[in-house]
Amino acid sequence: MSVSKKNIRVGLIGYGYAGKTFHAPLIQSVPGLELTVVGSSRRDTVLADLPEVDVYPIMEDVATHPEVDLVVIASPNDSHSPLATAALRAGKHVVVDKPFTVTLAEARALVSLAEQQGRLLSVFHNRRWESESLATHAVLESGALGEISHFEVHIDRFRPAVRQRWRENNGPGAGLWFDLGPHLIDEAIQLFGLPQTINASFAIQRSGGQTDDWAHVQLNYDRLRVILHTSLLVPRGGPRSVLHGDRASWAKYGADVQEKQLIAGIRPDSIGFGVDPDPGILYDGATGDQIEIPAPASNQSDYYVRIREALWGNQPNPVTPEQSVAVMAILETSFESGSSGRVLPLQLTDTEILVFDEQRRKRTETEKK
Repeated sequence: MSVSKKNIRVGLIGYGYAGKTFHAPLIQSVPGLELTVVGSSRRDTVLADLPEVDVYPIMEDVATHPEVDLVVIASPNDSHSPLATAALRAGKHVVVDKPFTVTLAEARALVSLAEQQGRLLSVFHNRRWESESLATHAVLESGALGEISHFEVHIDRFRPAVRQRWRENNGPGAGLWFDLGPHLIDEAIQLFGLPQTINASFAIQRSGGQTDDWAHVQLNYDRLRVILHTSLLVPRGGPRSVLHGDRASWAKYGADVQEKQLIAGIRPDSIGFGVDPDPGILYDGATGDQIEIPAPASNQSDYYVRIREALWGNQPNPVTPEQSVAVMAILETSFESGSSGRVLPLQLTDTEILVFDEQRRKRTETEKK
């Protein structure tokens, strides 16, 4: 799978919000990655930001470009599977923005194809490199909370007006849960492993809405309950993340700052990038004391550093396709639960569960070193 330790030539497909805000600046901040080709219908916009790249209006031309080693797919969700398939068949390594695909069957097919081709396939679950997620991991690993009974995480926004864009139109892979659900699901299962059952509820609450703009999903474990929630009608919310244990509780207010910084043009290698001013707060169960715990500094470019190291043969894939299949299984099961009103088991094979558990164990051991 590894490539020679020279610059890895990157082709980016899509220069909308995700491609422009996240992928392009993150890729450019990592030595050893060279963004050379961009697929977009907005040639002038791309060249204004990236005058050194070649721009192609046909996305498949980037997926199969002979002078590209790594293809990054940041196009609309329903294009992820066909473009990743074309890139893998052309012998390219592939990074796909979340969601991995729009169906579990597509995700499984891509995993199989990547194995056949001997190519790296990864999914951009960038929330793993956000301060809120890192702070949650850190307080859990400290043991200060005791045995955890409840984890609740929100990504709420206030966007009462329906916008004319593919994410909010009625089509495959559209809607709020397809957009933000993969973030929340991936964090939950990296923290606690796979749930036994899932129950979910979805709603369209905004006037003129065509797709879900409110989602409430519960992952059920033996005793632990995990609540994943997102809405577009929350002007000012409460804590984003909450943990309750038998010794203490913990809450994190305030979002990770990296997205705002990237929009403002602040580079990931700038001083102060990813420094979160909002601490987590630990509430001691016995005394009621409140203790502020600073949030760790974060940098989403670490994902692409690890992709580079994986391609150079130095480290494992930071987000494996098997982990992303598990996210897709929960995503698909949650939609089925929401439409049927039933509590449903997770639809993964025994082999998929074993592979996920082993990869999660190794990742946990690596992070503790």
